[in-house]
Amino acid sequence: MCTGCVQKQYPDRGHTCLENGSYLMNFLGCANCHQRDFVLISDRTMVNEDEDEDEEEIVTYLHMCKNCDHVIARQEYTFTVVDDYQEYTMLCMLCGKAEDSISVLPDDPRQTAPLF
Repeated sequence: MCTGCVQKQYPDRGHTCLENGSYLMNFLGCANCHQRDFVLISDRTMVNEDEDEDEEEIVTYLHMCKNCDHVIARQEYTFTVVDDYQEYTMLCMLCGKAEDSISVLPDDPRQTAPLF
């Protein structure tokens, strides 16, 4: 992947996990052709690790320069179900790194205030 195309490598995105798209605020421009244009998504693959339960899904794709097909970064997004929580992760030199966890229950047990 290309460190010359991004302002910051793997910026911390907190809980923002994206299954597709590009974080253009971090895109300096193509280090190969020196153009700052749209970023294409290429070679997108989706894999379900557990076909019966749909408990893990991995999406990968490449961010590429629209003008010269230079590979800017590779993105990996994962979705898993662990106990009563949906877990999301994202790792990409352009879009950053992030993790999130959401309860599948109507009321998240982690969000309840203690009574005492």
